[in-house]
Amino acid sequence: MKLQPDRPTVQTINGYGPGWIAVDAQKFSTSLVISSRGERQVWACARYEELEPLHFEPLAALRPELVLFGSGTRLRFPRPEWLQALVALGIGLETMDTAAACRTYNILAGEGRHVVAALLLETP
Repeated sequence: MKLQPDRPTVQTINGYGPGWIAVDAQKFSTSLVISSRGERQVWACARYEELEPLHFEPLAALRPELVLFGSGTRLRFPRPEWLQALVALGIGLETMDTAAACRTYNILAGEGRHVVAALLLETP
């Protein structure tokens, strides 16, 4: 039996820490949206308190099965009015701290699921 090392076919999160996330070995120090289908964009928010519905509308446009919302260093749930675009399309959302969202994204993306991670990075 020939064994081969895992080579993910989707972009993966290689590491994270206070104020940074590494995606496919590229380090980012801003909030970020990544998709298992290859989309990657800066998410224009630096603090949970800045979030509003317009931050979640582009996530719905990606039409994923599921959105993982990484709420920063601690668990904070989005307000219902922020999620109207997702609800209208029947897109699920799971909320967790950003570190947990990074780990969960890698698992779901590795399973071939169409998942989007919206990762809030708060500067330390």
